Amino acid sequence: MPRSRTLLLAFLVVTAANLLANATGGGVAFFLTKPLLMPLLAAYLWRASTEQAARPDRLVLAGLAFATGGDIALMIDDTGWFLAGMACFLGTHLCYIAAFTRHRAATTLRRAPLVAVPLGYAVLTVVALNWMWAGLTDAGLAVPVAGYALALAAMASTAATQGWRVGLGAALFLGSDLLIAAGVAGVAEPPGAPVLVMTSYAAGQALIVTGRAARVGTPVTPTVAPATH
Repeated sequence: MPRSRTLLLAFLVVTAANLLANATGGGVAFFLTKPLLMPLLAAYLWRASTEQAARPDRLVLAGLAFATGGDIALMIDDTGWFLAGMACFLGTHLCYIAAFTRHRAATTLRRAPLVAVPLGYAVLTVVALNWMWAGLTDAGLAVPVAGYALALAAMASTAATQGWRVGLGAALFLGSDLLIAAGVAGVAEPPGAPVLVMTSYAAGQALIVTGRAARVGTPVTPTVAPATH
């Protein structure tokens, strides 16, 4: 088995352990597993690129490093740490946007049918912020969350130019953050919310990273249709 697959398998095992810890109330297993998730994906991306005799996507690796910091910060139940975690994930989204828009790929978003993607995410962002605004204001987080939401929507939009796997991963990432924001605002918290948040987040990041690994050495240009893998 290639080492990249071994690393991906390790990520899946640690993810399962983390989800079990979330489902059973956290504990030591939660604190041990969550900080390992993104480093394992980073190791996978590095190894998968090496196996294809290509250079790993450093912007995605940087995004995963920011995400690791965000994961650690959000393990602490405190407003200051929540803001620190949000700042780290903002770094993730900015790195991903930079990675997805290289080689003028963003111009594809101005063409049908992809032009509907940024419009759809813009509408979703406005509706979600309007729904949560009062609760976020009470928590003192309305303005930073609004700024973060714009970056998140931009990341999800540009991800649509990278093929179905990366696009779906970004959508799941956005869904995970929407669940977190809804809980913070106090407008909704479905049963098993921590498990739903981590499931969508881990799956989203895995799809983004594996999708990018599959595209190593294949630049996206405005004349190339989104790949399907």
